[in-house]
Amino acid sequence: MADFFLGVIAVATLAMAVVQVGVIVAAVRLARRVDRLADQVEQEIKPMFGHLNAIGRDASHAVAVAAAQVDRADRLFADAVQRIEQTLNSVQASIEGPAREGRALLAGLRAALGALRGVGDTRRGRQGRGED
Repeated sequence: MADFFLGVIAVATLAMAVVQVGVIVAAVRLARRVDRLADQVEQEIKPMFGHLNAIGRDASHAVAVAAAQVDRADRLFADAVQRIEQTLNSVQASIEGPAREGRALLAGLRAALGALRGVGDTRRGRQGRGED
């Protein structure tokens, strides 16, 4: 009976060894498939990364060009504002001088007319008193 149990143990050990070898063979096959799949994915993704890098470079260039354009426009508007201010100051100065002179001339004419009216009023006032 001991020989029988030894035979059962031997058969069980042999079955376990066969199962373990089968698992190892399946694991090796699976590892090879995973390696091939990883290589295939890498080959398919590599051009995509190249395209993404090109897109990134193009976007970076576009942003740099846009920033330069914005700076250029800012300088253009600042120069335009400065020139407009200078022109307005020049126009204001060229208008203020003659306007002051014109006001002074008008004030002088008013004073002269006022003086002439005052002389006429004084004569009328004396004539009116004489008649009273």
